[in-house]
Amino acid sequence: MKNYETDQNKNRNNIPLPDEVTSVSSRGWQMLSKVPEVTIFFWLIKIMATTVGETGADFLNTNLNFGLTKTTFVMSALLFITLFFQFRLKKYVPSVYWLTVLLISVVGTLVTDNLTDNFGVALETTTIVFTLLLLATFTAWYVSEKTLSIHSIYTTKREVFYWLAILFTFALGTAAGDLVAESLNLGYLISALIFATLIGAVAIAYYRFKLNAVSAFWIAYILTRPFGASFGDYLSQPHNSGGLGLGTVGTSVIFLVTILSLVIYLTKTKKDVNPSVH
Repeated sequence: MKNYETDQNKNRNNIPLPDEVTSVSSRGWQMLSKVPEVTIFFWLIKIMATTVGETGADFLNTNLNFGLTKTTFVMSALLFITLFFQFRLKKYVPSVYWLTVLLISVVGTLVTDNLTDNFGVALETTTIVFTLLLLATFTAWYVSEKTLSIHSIYTTKREVFYWLAILFTFALGTAAGDLVAESLNLGYLISALIFATLIGAVAIAYYRFKLNAVSAFWIAYILTRPFGASFGDYLSQPHNSGGLGLGTVGTSVIFLVTILSLVIYLTKTKKDVNPSVH
């Protein structure tokens, strides 16, 4: 236990980890950790899932002519089914976990798009509202559990808080990203570079200036949403719109295949599993 406490803010890849991890045996919980270690694989899959969330929603809405409302109902139903299986599991399973993240990224995007496009809610308003909802979730989580560490997800209550926070980070990231892109009219590539720079600043603040690990994680998690969306738009949108013209289908397929390959790799190697927690 001594070594574990000493290294609680680091993993084998030196990626920031929330700092309040406790072994299962010391708490007596029956569930093992339901989330992966925060390695480079975590961030790669998360960013690609974010990109697929953007391009996938566009594909269903525009290419298949589902429309925002029908797309939202279909993806929300798939998300609830996946969450049902995720909550029934007693430990982290890469395929189910990352499918949940992928679907929640799509639904989070659609929630914001519905509010702005179907109901005419301003992006400034949605950004403020989702910021407040995320802060309220964190407050309720901390008051109830005395931690916001993602590596303390051993109970159903904590997992509910976790996935609710994830949903709001995607919705907030979508609103904030669209607000920046539309207000400043910078284009997809410049917008992606801006958010990449902000993510880099968070990493520097963590490693150099000892920013709290939990804060660093959640700030980076929020910022990867607009980064992934801007990058996805840059890849998928036509040349005359400032993109590379790969299309939503091509971009989604490339990233989905990459995500699937990484999930299979992690399932076999367990590179994102800490034996002390899982």
